[in-house]
Amino acid sequence: MADAPIFIHAGAHRTGTSSFQLCLHDNRQALDAMGWTTAYPGRDGIPSGKLALRLPSGTRIDADAAAAKASETLEPYRDGRPVILSEENITGRMFHFMQGQFYPFAEDRCRALRTAWTGPVAHVLLVVRPYDELFVSAYRKRAEDNAMPDFSEVKDSYLNVDRGWPDLVGGIYDMLQPDVITVVPYASRGSNVDLLRRLVPDLPVDGLVEPARVVNKSATDAALMVLQEHYRADKTLSRAEWTKVINAHTDDREARGIAEFTAEEKSYLSARYASDLKQIEWMQHINFV
Repeated sequence: MADAPIFIHAGAHRTGTSSFQLCLHDNRQALDAMGWTTAYPGRDGIPSGKLALRLPSGTRIDADAAAAKASETLEPYRDGRPVILSEENITGRMFHFMQGQFYPFAEDRCRALRTAWTGPVAHVLLVVRPYDELFVSAYRKRAEDNAMPDFSEVKDSYLNVDRGWPDLVGGIYDMLQPDVITVVPYASRGSNVDLLRRLVPDLPVDGLVEPARVVNKSATDAALMVLQEHYRADKTLSRAEWTKVINAHTDDREARGIAEFTAEEKSYLSARYASDLKQIEWMQHINFV
């Protein structure tokens, strides 16, 4: 028997995905009562998140093995009911931005997911963010947990990244073959309940609630400077030590130039983003908000 329809929120990174997953957590009982199964990971302390979807990433990919692994991971969500799945890593890792690559393995990952789920992909929703904001946010997020080169050393890779949102959207559509794919610019994202209603248009939203707490809070420049001193000295921090650094500098909002594009670079990336949004708007089979 084929799987039930699945509705996929595919991120992207740094677009409020963790907040959306917390929304699914806070509304899980209401959604369950409506007849929905929900699937999302437990990153950023989301208690009920159990999804641990591992998709292929690399030049040597065993497609059959990747699909089998994904199918095994999705097994607990095969209960005959339609599924709402949220996972920002469907497209891949942000690390590749620093190598001038924009989600290079997204198509392979989507192919494995589509093979793993035998039912219809009823809807895919992707939130896209301006390139300058995305790259800065991606760099800062990685700097929270890893020793990083100075932003000036990797900036050219961001500015000359090999492809962009239209290529990713087209690849997702080709591999997942959804009934509908919706692309939402970050500026039009709205609330988490708004986003859930976009993903599942007929879903009654009365009684659904917005998350009361903030997840995945970004570190300040002051905190990042301290963290980088530790990482560059090859020091490994426990989670308690890491949290102490974050909390100690949370009120210091002074900008220290950790990751910044020049005005000219921002203008270039903004123009590229605007052009790419227009290209997505013209793409067939794409519902552009």
